[in-house]
Amino acid sequence: MRTIEIFDTTLRDGEQSPGVNISTNEKVEIALQLEKLGVTRIEAGFAAASPGDQKSVAEVAKRVKNSTVVSLARAVKDDMDKAYEALRDAQNASLHVFLATSPIHRQYKLNMSKEQVLERAVEAVTYAKKYFTEVQFSAEDAARTEIDFLAQVVEAVIKAGATTVNIPDTVGYMTPIQYGQIFSDLRRLVPATEGIRLSCHCHDDLGMAVANSLAAVEAGATQVEGTINGIGERAGNAALEEVALALETRKDYYQATTKLHLKEIARTSQLVSRLTGMIVPGNKAVVGANAFAHESGIHQDGVLKEVTTYEIIRPESVGFKSNKLVLGKHSGRHAFKEKLIELGYHLEQEEVNTAFAAFKVLCDKKKEISDDDILALVDTKMVKGQEAFQLESVQLTYGNLSVPTASVRLMCADGSAVEEAAVGNGSVDSIYKAIDRATGEDVTLVDYKILSVTQGKDALGEVFVRLQQGELTVTGRGVSTDVLEASAIAYVRAINKILERRGESVPVGVN
Repeated sequence: MRTIEIFDTTLRDGEQSPGVNISTNEKVEIALQLEKLGVTRIEAGFAAASPGDQKSVAEVAKRVKNSTVVSLARAVKDDMDKAYEALRDAQNASLHVFLATSPIHRQYKLNMSKEQVLERAVEAVTYAKKYFTEVQFSAEDAARTEIDFLAQVVEAVIKAGATTVNIPDTVGYMTPIQYGQIFSDLRRLVPATEGIRLSCHCHDDLGMAVANSLAAVEAGATQVEGTINGIGERAGNAALEEVALALETRKDYYQATTKLHLKEIARTSQLVSRLTGMIVPGNKAVVGANAFAHESGIHQDGVLKEVTTYEIIRPESVGFKSNKLVLGKHSGRHAFKEKLIELGYHLEQEEVNTAFAAFKVLCDKKKEISDDDILALVDTKMVKGQEAFQLESVQLTYGNLSVPTASVRLMCADGSAVEEAAVGNGSVDSIYKAIDRATGEDVTLVDYKILSVTQGKDALGEVFVRLQQGELTVTGRGVSTDVLEASAIAYVRAINKILERRGESVPVGVN
């Protein structure tokens, strides 16, 4: 039984999803949960992309102890230098250097010959080895590269010291048979691949990322790259939870497994969904709300008689469980802190105090507090540092025969307050116009979603917004028992992200 190593790129490739912008503190929280999940390698970001990304990689490197922390870099010395600086404090560090190899990339993007690409790849790996024991080389768009040339590149970078070679299907073009054949051919043409990790990285443009990843495993790949919930550039990446469950459920066929702690999958999926604003569809495999639901009478009858008739995965095996209503208004700080630990949080005492204060406020609004309520509540308190604006109050006048009018009061970072009012063609529209006036920002609302965290009339409402300003697109999230207040909080937080990111370079999309 082979063990397949897992390389998670949720914090790098996943953050390239349009509108996703994860703060440093949020990246650390996700990274610690990925470590708890048992991920072998965590790609924390692209250190050279921006000062913010370099800071995020450095913070993740300081906090993660059991997984290897990775930074992406182009085959450029300055990129590799910045990655080394960011990873200096990591317990275990690795560099992920990439260079495109396909004819279309050589001609139109790089304007380089085969010989120049080969020389640059070897130079990059050789330079990286001065800093790192572990170096991964990715042949960007490898799937559309001539197999003889790809083999030549792979052989050369292994000789230069690469310990992992990644063969990405950068544009999601391959079919499983074609992609698996590439790995079979490389193992045949380059015997040295037996001494290193051979990694797959698949995008989902044609909906075959997971199938292609599994085909690579069949053909000898020893590492799978992907993201939680399959988020990422364009249509996303291979969903790691799907790959892991396929290998676990069909060990009889693949004769391979992972070291992931599968019961952490649900918690990891929910955390990534909340902090990125990328909602998991109900019909999503493994982690969707309907993944273990049976509505058909025939199916229900079969499951009641023998669960394996229609259920090949037990919800408990990936960490789903019924909510236990164990906390309430009389619960103390110690019980609350223990619940946070049980739910997988790694908070400093000051953060626990902040979350506990918000919990007590929620207790006055809800009689019963579920695990999902606490998850939603705490995740909204993960913002660290001083924000440009904070919502202090929102007032609304509404009637179906009158024009909605909203007034807002925002606290500024310098301690001053600003108040504005506006009318709109709906309650949310009037609130957002008032916030625009108060902040002085001109933004476009690209997307707006409301979700119910739990059931019941007093359920927390969770609002996600996506704002655009020029080339910047960000998400904001707000939680409250009042969906209009949640809407205002989400909008203000998104504006704060725009202000934070303004002037930073935008990460380069690769792989």
